[in-house]
Amino acid sequence: MNRMIPLAIVVAAIIAAGAYFLMQGNVTEVEVTQIETPAEPENADAAASAIPDMVLGDANAPITMIEYASYTCPHCGSFHQNTYPQLKADYIDTGKVKFVFREVYFDRFGLWASMIARCGGQERFFGITDLMFKTQAEWTRAGEPVAIADELRKIGRIAGLNDDELNACLQNEESAQTLVEWFQTNAARDDINSTPSFVINGTKYGNMSYAEMKELLDGML
Repeated sequence: MNRMIPLAIVVAAIIAAGAYFLMQGNVTEVEVTQIETPAEPENADAAASAIPDMVLGDANAPITMIEYASYTCPHCGSFHQNTYPQLKADYIDTGKVKFVFREVYFDRFGLWASMIARCGGQERFFGITDLMFKTQAEWTRAGEPVAIADELRKIGRIAGLNDDELNACLQNEESAQTLVEWFQTNAARDDINSTPSFVINGTKYGNMSYAEMKELLDGML
C-alpha cells in the first residue's frame, strides 16, 4: 500500500479524534494522497525520543528488523496473518532477530488503531496489534466512522483496557501529535514509501514472501 495523509490533515484528525471516540462531535473526512516521503519535522529529535519503539526479541540479536506498517493496509494484514507467525517462531523467539514495529498512517482509522494499541503499553502492544490485524476485514468495513470507532474500542476492551484508560489515551492531543511527528521522522529517515516495508540491519526492503525473507535472514546469520 502506498498512500499517506499529509501532516496537516493528520493533525486535524488527531485534534478531533478524542472527541469523536467519545461521540461528542464530528470529524470531517480525511483526504488520502499519494505517498511522498515526508520531510522531517523541525522538532524531529524531540519526537523521536518521546515515542518508544515497540520491540520483541533479544536486544543483542545479530539482526535488527524494523517493520513499517499501517493497521488499515491489507498487505500488512496479510503479512501478519501468514508470514509474521513463522518469522516470530523461527527468528524472533529464538534470539536471531530483534523485531521493531513502527506505525504508518494512511487515514484517521489507522491513526486511531495505533493510539489504542499504544494505550496498552509495551506489555500489551503486540497482543493488541495481533487482534487489529486478525479482525482488520471486520473493523475497517464496519461502516460509518462511529461504527469503526466502536469496533476499535471493543478490541481495546478485549485486551484488558477499560473505558477510562481508552478515553485518557484518545483525548491526549499533545501525545497524539507527537506520535505523528515521530512517524514523519521515521518515514523520512528510512525513505519509507510503501507498506509493509522492512529495514533489516540498515537496508530497506519491500514486501516479500516468507521463503524470500528466510533466505535473506539466513544469509545474514
